Amino acid sequence: MHEAPSAPGIAWPWTLRSCRRPLAALLACAACTLHSPEAGAQTTAAASAPSTSAPTTSAPTGSAPTASAAEGTQSQSLRVEIDAPTELKALLTRHLDLARLAQLRDDEALDDTEWRRLTAAAPAQARELLQTEGYFEPQITVQRDPGPRVLVRLSVVPGPRVQVTRIDVRSSGPLADRAAAGDVDATALDRALEATGPLQPGRAFRNALWGETKLQWLATLRSAGYAAARLASSAAQVDVASAGVQLNGVVDSGPLFRAGPLQIEGLSLQDPNTARRLAGFNAGQPLTETLLLDYQDRLQKAGLYESVTVAFDPQPAQASATPVSVRLRELPLQQLTAGLGASTDTGPRASLEYMHRLPFGHPITAYNKLEWGHLVQRWTGDFLTHPGEGNTRNLVGVLIDRQVSDTDVVLTQRVRLGRTRDTPQLERLVFIEGLRSRQSIDNGPVNDAKALSANLHLVLRRLDSLLLPTRGFSLSLQTGAGHASSNLGDNGPYARLYGRLTGYLPLGANWYANARVELGHILKRDSVVVPDALGFRAGGDDSVRGYGYRTLAPTVRGNIVSGNSLLTLSAELAHPIVASMPAVQGAVFVDAGRAVDRWADFKPAVGYGVGVRWRSPIGPLRADVAWGQEVHKARLHLTVGITF
Repeated sequence: MHEAPSAPGIAWPWTLRSCRRPLAALLACAACTLHSPEAGAQTTAAASAPSTSAPTTSAPTGSAPTASAAEGTQSQSLRVEIDAPTELKALLTRHLDLARLAQLRDDEALDDTEWRRLTAAAPAQARELLQTEGYFEPQITVQRDPGPRVLVRLSVVPGPRVQVTRIDVRSSGPLADRAAAGDVDATALDRALEATGPLQPGRAFRNALWGETKLQWLATLRSAGYAAARLASSAAQVDVASAGVQLNGVVDSGPLFRAGPLQIEGLSLQDPNTARRLAGFNAGQPLTETLLLDYQDRLQKAGLYESVTVAFDPQPAQASATPVSVRLRELPLQQLTAGLGASTDTGPRASLEYMHRLPFGHPITAYNKLEWGHLVQRWTGDFLTHPGEGNTRNLVGVLIDRQVSDTDVVLTQRVRLGRTRDTPQLERLVFIEGLRSRQSIDNGPVNDAKALSANLHLVLRRLDSLLLPTRGFSLSLQTGAGHASSNLGDNGPYARLYGRLTGYLPLGANWYANARVELGHILKRDSVVVPDALGFRAGGDDSVRGYGYRTLAPTVRGNIVSGNSLLTLSAELAHPIVASMPAVQGAVFVDAGRAVDRWADFKPAVGYGVGVRWRSPIGPLRADVAWGQEVHKARLHLTVGITF
């Protein structure tokens, strides 16, 4: 039985900066350092070396090679050939002393006595290196052919690779005591250790994975609030006869760290109580990774701070009431931003944004944005209170919007009064809205309609990345009900429903799929006319490609108007154009849909085409050429970012 001693545990202060990276990922980075090939080849080989009682065998000279054709590493006086499977050949070439020193320049070459010593030592060193990859019964043959340039051939038949047969890991300390006392959370955490880490029963043993598994044991406990957890002991016991390995470990949990006082630092303008209200936890709660990351996320989304650092010092003496340090750097009180842009839907545009984060000394954020383009002119004014308990804000919002199409001009005026609540995965907006929409149609009557309504908007996200998602989904839901009036119809009640679901799925081999379904409907009597801004239109970059912006909608005397019902579908498949540039992808897609007044009139317009995607640091950039089957022509679409 071979036994590999464990590497010592690692300890560091718990600090979470402005990045929502899981603690396990940070630990994985440490694992890369601890088990890099350069360092790990020596330390892990020693850990996996056979005991004195273990058999050591070498194949007789002339044994058959196992795999790939040999490649030589040359020097002036020595040439070394290694015949082994590709993965193992690379390992031996990098770390075997004989192979590395054969690359010396002529003036650095060793004498023949030293070469003979290295040649004699090569089988034992190769065996230790192979054990780090799980091969404990290799057959190693070394041949030395004299000549003007000495040729040394090292042939490796690796034999069976050992696999993990059992994992026995348990905790000690306060976690074990709580589990023994029947604490449900402690028991679940204790049991979760065996399922943690890349080495699981049936998996081939590698020393690097063994080191990563131990680090993930620690990461699991630390993320659950046991920030001083350490590895008390570990061993990998190899049974060469059965080609199996049993992993054993004991993790000392240390104390459970609980929240104490918040220490807010770095503020000179903003009220520190705003940062305290965003904590979302009380004194005495376990300081888990999720709890602290959620707090950090709320601070970042407050729109008041340029940088955020949440940290605590894991001193066991103060574990029952650990001070949590919150270091903040404020954003400037006032901010003015100008921009230029263009899109295939709305053409060129200029924008001007102004934000004040403490107008007249009141805890309010005032946001104003003016957009001016050929087809769209818009002013948005939002006034939000600073976040309160539960990350809620009160808001007043004003919008004036003018949109021009080939057949009509729609002027919309809107006032909202409501309350928002944001969490990392759910955004909720409840509001009352007054809306007026004036639609001028070529050669037709002006539709001047008004509506007063109560509304609920939700956005739910389960994505691996908000900026560049490849897995998960986002769901946007809107509901509203109110009373509408118009100069072209009757007054009466209405209800509006809308939903948009977008899913992302990696398919393997660098293939990525995404799909979208969008559905909307207005419930009302036929004689009631609602403001045009409440209705639906389809077509354009983020709708049905191959058709003009908002052109797939009902027509009245040849003029496009908004419909009462909407359905659009989209599916897309993308793959890197060249393997060396994975961020640049080619895509094929198909879209379909339309807005109508009655579902009986629904006949989807279909668009399909090809495009290029660049997953840039600021978000995805898309360029698509789509063929509109209904209009029998192609259309170019350029977009930046993702629509949720």
